[in-house]
Amino acid sequence: MSVTNTKASSVDKIIATLLKNRGINTKKEKEEFFNPSDPNKIDSKEFGVDEKELTKAVMRIKKAIEKKEKIIVWGDYDVDGICATAILWETLHFGQASSLPYIPSRFNEGYGLNEESIKKLKDENENLGLIITVDHGITAHEKIKFAKKLGIDIIVVDHHEPLKAKLPAAAVVHTQEISGSGVAWVLARELGKSQNIPTDHIGLAALGTVADVLPLVGHNRSIVVYGLRELRKSNRPGLVSLCSEAAINQRELGTYHIGYVVGPRLNSMGRVEHAMDSLRLICTRSPGRATELASKIGKTNKVRQEKTQFALGHVNESYGSGWSNGSLPKLIFVHHESYEEGVIGIVAGKLVDQYHRPSIVASRGEEVSKASARSISGVNIVDTIRKAGGKMLVSVGGHPMAAGFTVKTKDIEALSKKLSDIASREITDKMVVRSTRVDCELSLSEVSDELYAEIVKFAPFGFGNPEPAFKTDRVKVEEARLVGKDNDHLKMVLSSSAVFPAIAFGMGEVYPKLKQDALVNLVYSIKQNEWNGRRKLELGIKDIKLSD
Repeated sequence: MSVTNTKASSVDKIIATLLKNRGINTKKEKEEFFNPSDPNKIDSKEFGVDEKELTKAVMRIKKAIEKKEKIIVWGDYDVDGICATAILWETLHFGQASSLPYIPSRFNEGYGLNEESIKKLKDENENLGLIITVDHGITAHEKIKFAKKLGIDIIVVDHHEPLKAKLPAAAVVHTQEISGSGVAWVLARELGKSQNIPTDHIGLAALGTVADVLPLVGHNRSIVVYGLRELRKSNRPGLVSLCSEAAINQRELGTYHIGYVVGPRLNSMGRVEHAMDSLRLICTRSPGRATELASKIGKTNKVRQEKTQFALGHVNESYGSGWSNGSLPKLIFVHHESYEEGVIGIVAGKLVDQYHRPSIVASRGEEVSKASARSISGVNIVDTIRKAGGKMLVSVGGHPMAAGFTVKTKDIEALSKKLSDIASREITDKMVVRSTRVDCELSLSEVSDELYAEIVKFAPFGFGNPEPAFKTDRVKVEEARLVGKDNDHLKMVLSSSAVFPAIAFGMGEVYPKLKQDALVNLVYSIKQNEWNGRRKLELGIKDIKLSD
């Protein structure tokens, strides 16, 4: 006589549903998801990189080293660009190349290559023969031509959306399947093979991948799984000091910490001052210098937060009342001279979170205005901007979900109207309705340690691989209280077929509606809370509504 374990059977069915929801259907796909390939064993072509171009890049770098040419690794001022710069510059440095890292000032030089800075670098380094762009350069046709006139070859290492015209570069190491730091890692790995240089940069590639919000599936998942292992045990003084300053247990570093704590800190320097200090923090071998830089970056991050809140407050005060009265556009485009260029991308992201619309925020200048855009699923924002902008745009680049551009200030209203017209035609009502994603419905009695143990195997969570979310209706509120410094979080005890504690971050406004014994419908994730050495499950509330 056979005995069926109903708890195990329930867990198996739930896990099967989670896999199906993530498009994981075959035994091979399941094996690869739960046991991702070691990135070091993945061929470059599997990442989408053209191997001929990769070989050309390696040969040109070797030639530069042999001829003792100065090599500049020219990065970007966001986390992905900083990590890409660190990966490639360290590889060249350990390989005895005459090389320097270079990150432009967001405020004085702008994004990517610029002719004035190229000329200045050539004047300062007469034997400068090679510039390697990392995390940018794929659309810099004219800047590459200018560099060639000065006798400088350019190798482009990028993952952004290219234009149709062929680049006049010495080599183009490009794929849109992985992050900019991921592409830099592929080149560094290849260079390391031919130069016999050890490369241990997969952790930095993971840091850039998560911070740049790449989908955590396929090869990106491999990079992040293996990279997190390295980051958690890394002895890099900069990473150790950064985790200490942010009160993070480095051994438990995860995608949440990168996305919401570590990433914003590293980004803050480029948004407020200069990103070179973030690069110095990543690369320094001095614990004392690392402590000093981590402290500076922590303080700068607080300034960045204040500037962001000021701009967001101005947007909501200036436009919010009209939007709340039913005139919320399909695409938000706001601009003002007080919006600081360094924070407009964050403000755009927060507007997307708040209103679930593609959002563009511009820092308006006298001659030109610089703008940053963030999008929602289904709206390719960089294509939309290019379609609307045409000759009005001075420059534009980015991804389907995030972009940046410069427009002549005299054309900003015309561009706004064109964007609005396109949005009204192409963005449907359904696309701008926010919905809370749910994997499946559960009874609370199905929430168990066994289920949690299986859910943990789906990590790391992030874009493309969201944390599993469950729905349970008509749950009784046994207890509810406000917690947090500003009483903006909600702590509860909930019951139906079982009893669980729950935490609802940022949902304090629901508290007045929750009378004792009220029935609510929930969407939640399953967490494990540790207190005084004891671990217990709790529900992380994603959405809560009173039952009818």
